[in-house]
Amino acid sequence: MTGPDRRLVALFLDMMAAERGAARTTLSAYEADLADYADFLGSDSGVRAATPDRIRAYLADLQERGLKASSAARRLSAVRQFHRFLYAEGYRADDPTAALSGPKRARSLPKTLSIAAVDRLLAVAREPLDSAAASHGEKLRAARMSCLLELVYATGLRVSELISLPVSAARAKEDFLIVKGKGNKERLVPLTPAAKAMARTYLDLAGAPGKSASAFLFPADSESGHLTRQAFARDLKMVAASAGFSADLVSPHVLRHAFASHLLQNGADLRVVQELLGHADISTTQIYTHVLDERLKAMVRDLHPLGEKP
Repeated sequence: MTGPDRRLVALFLDMMAAERGAARTTLSAYEADLADYADFLGSDSGVRAATPDRIRAYLADLQERGLKASSAARRLSAVRQFHRFLYAEGYRADDPTAALSGPKRARSLPKTLSIAAVDRLLAVAREPLDSAAASHGEKLRAARMSCLLELVYATGLRVSELISLPVSAARAKEDFLIVKGKGNKERLVPLTPAAKAMARTYLDLAGAPGKSASAFLFPADSESGHLTRQAFARDLKMVAASAGFSADLVSPHVLRHAFASHLLQNGADLRVVQELLGHADISTTQIYTHVLDERLKAMVRDLHPLGEKP
């Protein structure tokens, strides 16, 4: 990437961080994608002289490299936003991406769990708490996992939001949490009685003598000071195996999907689920429209006067 292109990319990243609150990982992904794009254009063209045909050639090159349609579409999205920025800020007199269409992406359905499967998972996680033979350490680990599961299923939190919850979240008297999500945007998420009760049980066990105080609900000896997503995912797969589930079927993100899918199955509005999940765009939440489609079919079948007739 040439010096002028590097400077423009840096300005774009500064805008994304300052105005849109983009996370560090998001900025790193944009930087890598745009560096690849600028390297393809080369010093003869550069981003300020890129034409629609040159950008199409870049997309063709991505395909020749074997990139999946979803990865190529993400690259094009980064290039589009970059050129919109250049046009808006006066670095270019036009936007060469305006008339471009992106690669078609297959819309895959999110993996999820049935309500019965989630109940089974919660029951297995709680088993050591009801065992007289279990040690304090075993009960504490079971309470922590049960608290994590109850919270993610009750709220649909992202795993990064869940593991970094402050200890005050478990002591709140209200039936909701204030969560700071992507872009430092705050949202309210409701708490179920079961989640609040398990959080209290976990705190009671965690407050035993010898346990150091922490600002985090799930403290750990890690760089961040709280439980890592890798540790949570590993422990969750152990519980899943004990419950008789395949390891690739259960993950923290699958439980977030279960939260959304089960709400929609039971009549929740898509816009409400969007707000609870913290999606900035309704199109992100629309991966769950297959749930709505099935519900609408069932409503027609069960409620329409001719629904049961051939």
